[in-house]
Formats: sequence, C-alpha cells, structure tokens
Amino acid sequence: MEPIITYKERCRRCYSCVRTCPVKAIKVDQGVAQIIYDRCIGCGNCLSCPQNAKVVVDRMVRTQELLASGAPVVAVLGCSFPAFFHAITPGQLVSGLKSLGFLEIHEGAYGASMIASSYREALNEATLPVISSHCPAVVDLIERHYPKLLPNLMGIASPMIAMGRFIKGILGEDTKVVYISNCIAAKFEKQSKESANAIDVVLTYQEIDKLFKSRGIIPASLGEAPFDGIDPGEGRLFTLTGGPLKVLGIDPDFLDTETISSEGESHTLDIIRNLSAGRIAPSFVDLRFCDGGCVDGPAQDRELNHFYKRKLIVCHNNSQLSYRTAPHYRFSASLPDLRRSFSDKSRKLAGPGKDDIKRILHSTNKFAQGDELNCRACGYNTCREHAVAVYQGLADIEMCLPHNIQRIEEDRGRLMQKYELVRRELDRQAGDDLIVGEDQGIQDVLKLISQVGPTPTTVLIRGETGTGKELTARAIHRLSQRNDKPLVTVNCTTITDSLLESELFGHKKGSFTGAIADKKGLFEAANDGTIFLDEIGDITPKLQAELLRLLDMGEVRPVGGTSIQKVDVRLIAATNKNLEAGVQEGWFREDLYYRLNVFTILLPPLRERTDSIPALAQHFLEKARKKLNKNIVGIEERAVKAMQHYPWPGNIREMQNIIERSSVLAQDGIIRLENLPTVFTDTYESCADGEVNRRRASFKAERELHVGRTEKNLIRRYLEETGGNVAKAARQANIPRRTFYRLLEKHGIEVTRATPS
Repeated sequence: MEPIITYKERCRRCYSCVRTCPVKAIKVDQGVAQIIYDRCIGCGNCLSCPQNAKVVVDRMVRTQELLASGAPVVAVLGCSFPAFFHAITPGQLVSGLKSLGFLEIHEGAYGASMIASSYREALNEATLPVISSHCPAVVDLIERHYPKLLPNLMGIASPMIAMGRFIKGILGEDTKVVYISNCIAAKFEKQSKESANAIDVVLTYQEIDKLFKSRGIIPASLGEAPFDGIDPGEGRLFTLTGGPLKVLGIDPDFLDTETISSEGESHTLDIIRNLSAGRIAPSFVDLRFCDGGCVDGPAQDRELNHFYKRKLIVCHNNSQLSYRTAPHYRFSASLPDLRRSFSDKSRKLAGPGKDDIKRILHSTNKFAQGDELNCRACGYNTCREHAVAVYQGLADIEMCLPHNIQRIEEDRGRLMQKYELVRRELDRQAGDDLIVGEDQGIQDVLKLISQVGPTPTTVLIRGETGTGKELTARAIHRLSQRNDKPLVTVNCTTITDSLLESELFGHKKGSFTGAIADKKGLFEAANDGTIFLDEIGDITPKLQAELLRLLDMGEVRPVGGTSIQKVDVRLIAATNKNLEAGVQEGWFREDLYYRLNVFTILLPPLRERTDSIPALAQHFLEKARKKLNKNIVGIEERAVKAMQHYPWPGNIREMQNIIERSSVLAQDGIIRLENLPTVFTDTYESCADGEVNRRRASFKAERELHVGRTEKNLIRRYLEETGGNVAKAARQANIPRRTFYRLLEKHGIEVTRATPS
C-alpha cells in the first residue's frame, strides 16, 4: 500500500502540491493531482494541501493486528518523540505503549549510536566525496533523481533499519518491530528491500496518539515505566541541528571546507546538484532534507516553534531516565550487519525537442519571450518547465492560469456579443407582442397597465381563454421597476397538483419518490422579479394556503423542508373562472381572493372588439409572414368582413392560428375568404344578406354577392346535367378541370355521382 493517497474528490486544481514538490513527483491528469510514487522521495510537502486531498495512509489497523496476533511486538520511538509528547513524561509514554500491548519500548536514538563507528571507519577509507545515508528522503532523492551519486552514498543503514536488525537479531525474526517517528520518508523506506525484514510497521506520532484515544488510554494518568532497550546516551541529540556530526564523532573546524553539514530542502537540493555537476567535492556531506532537522519533520507538532522543540530534546538528553535494560541486550556485545546497498531507481522521461516546446507554448498563446510570464501559478518555475512537463505527461495545458484567464476574457467577450444579440432579438419579439387594438375596451386596458405597471401591486387579470392574459402580464412586467429581472410564467393547469407545489416552492432531497436532489422552486428563481400564475383558479386548497403565506410573509418552504427562504416577488395572476362563485361554493379561499384582487384588469373578448379586428389581422399576418418566410401582402375585404362578424369563441389565440393556417393556403399573396375555414364563408353570406336586405351594402359588395350566387348555381347545373361527373361538367363549362374543382371548394359544393339504374 502506498504511504500517501489522494482523495480525487477533494482536489480543487490549486496545484499547491505541484508547487511544493521539490522533484515534481506529481502528475496532473484531468485536473486531479496524483503522486508518481516512482519519483516521490517522501518529503511530505504535499501533505500541506489546503483541501486535505493528500493524506498519510493510516497503519493503525495493521498495528492492532500485530498486537493481537500473539507475536512479540516491540515499539521503537524516534529521536524527536519528546518534542511531540511534551505534555507527558517519557516514562508515562512507555506505560501507555505497554498498555497498548507492546512487549518492549526502545529509543531509536540507540540506532544513531550504533552506526557511529561504521561511519568513522568508512570515512577513513573513503576516496570519493561521501554523502550520509541516514536520511531516507536524501537516499530516495539520489536513487530516483541523481543516480550518478549512488557511489558517493555511505553504504550504511539508517538508524531505523539498524534498530530493526538489532532487535530481531536478539529476539528472533518472529519479533515484530513498529517504528514511531515524524518522518514520512521512513514509511517509504520501510517498503524498500533493505528494510523489508527489519521494520514491520512505521507509524507517525499522530497515529499513536489516535491509537491511545481509540483504546481509551490516557498516558498522563499512568505511572512511569522504564525503557527496555539500551541507553543511547548522546545519540538522543542526533535529531538536532549539528547532532549527526556530534554523535558520529566528527568535530569540524569552523574553517573546514571538507566537511559539510546542511539541513532543509533548498540547501540539500543545491548541494546535490553541485555534487552531481562536479562543482564541489568535499570529503563528507551530511544532509537532512527537513528544514530544522528531524525535529521539524512533516508529522511533527506545528504549534511549537523550532527552538522550543530543541529545548525539549536537550532537556530529555540531560535528564536521568529510568532504564531497565533486559539481560539479552545488556550482555550482547555483537552489533547487527549495518551495511546497506543502493540501486538506480530513476525513471527516465522523454525529453522534448525545441519544436515540441514551441508547439506547447503556442497552445497557451505564448509566441514571444515576453509572453512567458513565469508566474508559477501552475506549480512550475517557468513556462518552459511547464511545457516540458506537459510533453512528459506530467501536466495539463489547462494548468496555465494566464492562459485560462485570457480564454475566460475571450469567452466573456463572445458571450457578451451573444447576449447583446439575444437581448435585441428579445426586444424585437417583445415589440411583436405589443397589445394591438383601437377599440375603447383595449384602450382602457392599456391605461390600467400604464398605471399599475410601475408599482409593486399584485395584479389579477381576468378574461376568457385566449384574450391575451399572458401578453398583458408581460406588458405589466416591462413597465415595472423589475424589468431587468426574470419574469417566470407558470400555467397551473398543465402541471399535476403534486408536482406544482414542488415546482413553485422547491423540494428537499428524499421528500418524495424521484426527489434525488434538492431543487430550487420557481418563486426562488423569480426572486426580485415577477411571477405570473396563469389559471390560478385551478390550484388546490393546500397550494392556496401556501400561496397566501407567501403573499403575507414573503416566505417559501420547500416540500419536505423545515427551513424557510425569504423572497421578494411580484405576483401577477390570471383566471378565466368566476372566483366570486368559487368563494361562495368553497373551492377558492376567500382570504386569498381578497389578497389577489388588489388590482383587477378585465380583458374584453374579441367579439366585442370588432373595430380592432382589421389591425389584429394585419398584425398576425406580419408574424405569419416572418414565421413561414412567405410573401403574404394582405387580406381581402370579404375575409376581414367575415372575421368582424365571427363570434371568436377562442378569442385572440384562435384568430392567430386561423391567420397562420390561411397564410399557408394562400396562393397569390392574398388571404381570401376561401382560404378561411368554411364557417367564415357562411358567416360572410349571412352578414351580406342582412346588409343587402337593409340596403346598406356597397355596389361592389352587392355585385360580388350576386356574381357568387350565379356562379354557384351554374356549377350545380353542370353537375346535375353530367350526373356528378366533374371532368364532363368542366368540359361543358369550357373551363379547366382544376379551375372547376377550385370553384367547387370555393362554394362548398359536394359532388355526388348519380347511381346508374
């Protein structure tokens, strides 16, 4: 199992881990930054992720399994443990670990004392610059990224491996060793073949602390117990700055340039690079990757400063600790085999060519050197480093922040252009939807709209179906102070009662079957705007109560929810029902009726607006012409006259549909009476008869009436003479058969063939 895992769902493209990783062992794929373990050196920098997307793998379960297995389990405390468990004494910590089930408790500092003599011997025999190998992060850095320096590494095990070999060499290979420290790299080192048989589990101090809490053990309440291993003496100082040289018995002079001791990421990388390049060649280089040494490792307590932690280590070294060294350690004079080998673990990545770099830079709009901002937002020091990483498959193009900002600005510009075009089109369509009419009834309506539009007053629009209630609501919204906010239209008859409540007020996840997520209601969507409820007389009493609550208190409560949401919405309602009768009969709430009936607009039916029919017909003709892309220039007088005498049960909506249908049928760019439904021909004839009888018809109209009758009688006569044979009748009339059929359709004559006797 890998020591550090990534929670993909937490990764938020901040690239903090890429930025802090010294060897760029992070691969960004589809926006998720994941560790490349073949390149990782275990420094733990990526654990500082602000989203907690990267965490150390918890090994508590494995430790508990070992403790419950019956095998002897020994705990080894890293040198820096006093700086973490500073609230308790070392003896109480030992008691706590014994309470968990550990057989023996050792100080890992003894491992530093064990390797001291081997270091001195190796340094006396060295012919090349020697690099210390006690820091696993430094070892991984060289094995994975600077294999040229492998011969320079001290072939001696780290203190952790030395302790594991020492304990198992005395207690037997069946003994399990758990090493406890603040070093994340130690978890990586445990997985190497060099430590496979030496250390069984590596835990952080935080994991041991969690183990105490999970078992209900409070070390501060326990008595003190002695350590079981060998007193490491000054080996406890190994974790401090300069500690390794002191423990190893190396005392360099201030002016000595042959011995280098350094700590921290930047210094370590700089020295390794210079060694690899041959720019420096000291006799001995002692390196530790963590800033401040092991005492400031990645799993250390961040609340304490470096100097206080150093003081804790020094005080621990100076104290008189209780040791109960077991006889099998006291009388064991032999040390374990402390030798260690290293191998080339570097992963070769293909290097890009100059053209490859140029192509990748161009894809992020970097065409000149001045375009390369080197802002490091992507996590790489320069744009060219990022381009190399993209070529090697370690990074995405989308990681470039300036490029993304430029794309956003370009997209924003395009969206603004589209928005402007859409806004103009909507304005044009809004102009098409203007209320048309010259009759007194519609003029009164327009006056009411102009008066109530700028106010926040609730409006109730009443009228028959198709009289233009939604059109009136849109006109009110355009004149209101909320015209820059949405107008949400809801037809209460097209949605079932159960769904209408959810649509209007929203719902919470799981409130009913199919509610798989929270949903915002239309009242919330229309906040600060206007909502138009068409056919409000059809809503149920339950919804009437919820609507009344909204009107009174401005609050909506989602279906299945307990919290309320404040909204500011102007309500426009419409109905074709008699709400007064509904109040009397009990199907409409009286209090809601009075709450809605603040300002009422009554729309007259089309049959009472005969003066406006010519203008309306021309208006709908223009809309049909644009929609059908057909050249329709006008409507003949007979058709208009028939429309003025038609009762229009479907009102405006019916008229619009009939004009569109007639535009489809029109042959010569003129909508004629014959293009209208048959009922309009009958209407025209009845009205024409009445006009002639009353002597009010014009010469032209009277002539058309008589010509039409004569034409109709002639067609019937030809059909009677030919027994209903249209072809023969057309020949007798000496007109084309197609024309004869058109005359049949014009006069509504049905052809019946005579049955032969």
